[in-house]
Amino acid sequence: MDKVLAGYEEFADSFIDDIGIFSDTWEYHIEHLRAVFDSLRQANLVAKPSKCLFGYDELEFLGHIAGGGKIKPVQDKVSAIHEFPVPVTKKQVRSFLGLIGFYRKFIPQFSDISVPLTDLTKKNEPNKVKWSDTTQKSFDKLKECICSDSVLRSPDFSKKFILQTDASGKGLGAVLEQEFDDGRRPIMFISKKLSGAECNYAVVEKECFAIVWAVKTLRNYLEGKEFAINTDHAPLQWLQRMKTSNQRLLRWSLILQEFNYTVFYIAGKTNIVADVLSRCGDI
Repeated sequence: MDKVLAGYEEFADSFIDDIGIFSDTWEYHIEHLRAVFDSLRQANLVAKPSKCLFGYDELEFLGHIAGGGKIKPVQDKVSAIHEFPVPVTKKQVRSFLGLIGFYRKFIPQFSDISVPLTDLTKKNEPNKVKWSDTTQKSFDKLKECICSDSVLRSPDFSKKFILQTDASGKGLGAVLEQEFDDGRRPIMFISKKLSGAECNYAVVEKECFAIVWAVKTLRNYLEGKEFAINTDHAPLQWLQRMKTSNQRLLRWSLILQEFNYTVFYIAGKTNIVADVLSRCGDI
């Protein structure tokens, strides 16, 4: 498709078989449409009318709403962080600090901001934490920091995506990341609470479900791209060539066949972010 649209980069963009055409005025837009249609015709390609949308101020394209000179994500990239519940035990405070601390090198004055929360985890403090206005401010500030531009990055589709997933007894969590010159940065955080039936899945089923759910949720980023999946559940390394009589796992492995991915096993202690997101429902 890049060859078909060569020379039209100022007003047309594509991803696999999706084409977006953008113009400053309606008159220019008509000219741009004609140019793209002519190129499609010369390449013996057709555009199905039922799948085309014309004349909109804003449109969804590749997981974003584009229009009016602005681009915004369709799905809130940080809702899983914004909705993180207030911790009530020392263990939950440590989990939250572990999640935020994973990106601490990108957060100015992280140690100073987190002091009220780290104080709650001291040995002489009660297991059920005493929440105050000060700890709430620290909690809110750290969530604000991790959701800021200094930590969160927009996706670079020329770079490889890294998807880290995890499952707990009651939920699933995942973070989509990419490597940049200054280190690995998060692109999106997602989490899901398991239904009653899903809570009854075996451990390997929950871990596999976490991958399938995350890949389907982030399809707009991952479809047509080679990407890595990091999991702390070792058996899933062989997901692509899994031979099993478990119909649920077999069905999920078939769903994933349309994607170009490699599964890597990582130690649980390095899968902090996805692990904490998966446990939001436990708090």
